[in-house]
Amino acid sequence: MGRIRPTFIKRVAREIFKKYSKDLNKDFYKNREFLEDKVKFPNDKIENRVVGYVTTLVKRERA
Repeated sequence: MGRIRPTFIKRVAREIFKKYSKDLNKDFYKNREFLEDKVKFPNDKIENRVVGYVTTLVKRERA
């Protein structure tokens, strides 16, 4: 079984995806670099989890 993401990670990631979907791509590192200026995260762990889920959403949409 896979890991379950917390609801707040999913909620924030969906909001970011709606707002910036045309600027995001399938590369985690480019997405992280792009979102560093746009969104303020409390710490790196949460940032990485949110950006990871955003990247997953991009891959699902453009598959």
